[in-house]
Amino acid sequence: MEFHRGRLLDHVHLRVEDVERSKRFYSAVLGTLGREITHEFDGAFASDELFVDKADDYVTRVHLAFQADDPETVGRFHETALANGGRDNGKPGERPYHPGYYAAFVLDPDGNNIEAVYHGPSTRSAPDVVVTPR
Repeated sequence: MEFHRGRLLDHVHLRVEDVERSKRFYSAVLGTLGREITHEFDGAFASDELFVDKADDYVTRVHLAFQADDPETVGRFHETALANGGRDNGKPGERPYHPGYYAAFVLDPDGNNIEAVYHGPSTRSAPDVVVTPR
């Protein structure tokens, strides 16, 4: 099995009230970013470093920022999130964090603050890191 990972985070674990509702939401918004749900388990799903399962005692409240390829993708992310159970938490637009920081924010069905951000034109050294167990 091959895993595609970033460099700092191994995974982010969201504990949600309704896994199917969250799967519909994340499947839709990840699709706008060119991503998909990569693994499904009984009562859980994953996409790269994101792992989501049913909360047995508490629902998480975190902020996640997904990378977007351009401002148009940020807009599609926001629109798709709202159409799939998300709530507006900041319309698409440039933010004061640094020049060219273009983002949108939504609250997912469990209240997590989810962002799509475009940092401006850039070139990646690689599309991702591929980890293959020995």
